[in-house]
Amino acid sequence: MLGLGCIGTDTGAETRRSVEAALEAGYRMIDTASVYENEEDVGEALRNATIPRHDIFLSTKVWNSDQGYDETLRAFDRSLELLKVDYVDLYSLHWPLIRLRMESWKAVRRLVSEGRCKAAGVCNYAVRHLKELWTDGREMPVVNQVEFNPYLNQHRLYEWCRQYDIQLVTHSPLARGIRRKDRNVKEIAERYGKSSEQVLIRWALQRGVAVLTRTTDPALVAAHADVFDFDISLRDMDALDSLNENLRVGWDPTKSP
Repeated sequence: MLGLGCIGTDTGAETRRSVEAALEAGYRMIDTASVYENEEDVGEALRNATIPRHDIFLSTKVWNSDQGYDETLRAFDRSLELLKVDYVDLYSLHWPLIRLRMESWKAVRRLVSEGRCKAAGVCNYAVRHLKELWTDGREMPVVNQVEFNPYLNQHRLYEWCRQYDIQLVTHSPLARGIRRKDRNVKEIAERYGKSSEQVLIRWALQRGVAVLTRTTDPALVAAHADVFDFDISLRDMDALDSLNENLRVGWDPTKSP
């Protein structure tokens, strides 16, 4: 339920240090993507770790320029070669790319059937994109990785994914720090002796949403994991829920046809 997102980390030592720090802090989910250009370094960090491979949930994604049935299969082979692993736990479509996403989805489902990845997922899918998968073959992803935080609670998408047993994962639990000075969150954090960032992460976890943190600072990696020794009260959860303002810090996938 808590993982390290490797977007934005420089290739080489920085990525390796981040992954190593995360594993040391207790993280067991590592998320990367072909477009991040650091799969090779993620794989090296995993091989150097004392944590057995089967205890680590490894996720990567196919980028838009590699979508299509045959192209997705080839992209997966390249990712596996760079990571130097026999399988990944989750392989996802990075964006709902028009015209190619259904063929790409069929390719990912084939990889699951062959046992080369354990599960198939999507990223940045709105409800209508998920409905398209349901209408086509009723083979739904196990994961949908999206923006999700108190400032963008995506209530309709959240409820739809719950209905179809799709695990939501947030890649932006802190809204990239845009509301870091929010007094409402700070006051709640002070009551628990925690930071605002820890409260935002805990809020998502208590909503049943898995969290990817995005930092290369080992101290912050550890701090973001220090969220399992307290529970946010129902009153404070309601207060955090009320902060929704449909704030997006990335591109809006609901505008994708």
